[in-house]
Amino acid sequence: MNPIEVTLTLPEEVAANIQVGSSSSLARRILELAAIQAHEDGIITETEVMETLGFEDREELYQFLKSYDVRSTHIDLQTSSETLEDLLSRQTR
Repeated sequence: MNPIEVTLTLPEEVAANIQVGSSSSLARRILELAAIQAHEDGIITETEVMETLGFEDREELYQFLKSYDVRSTHIDLQTSSETLEDLLSRQTR
């Protein structure tokens, strides 16, 4: 993958608002937000999010998505499935 460098010009106030609550650099924060939005919009896959953000495994990706409160991740679906299975098994007892 060949990286592409992008230069942005933002008003200071906007940059400060984007940076609020993050210990990451402004560039990293913008990259994270862009990756999340592109993934939620179906533009990029989980694998592409991982490549973009330099994650080595899906667990790191899922923890990242969870930290941003992104819904419908694999973890959420797995938890829902386990809860449903538990409820169904109780019902048959």
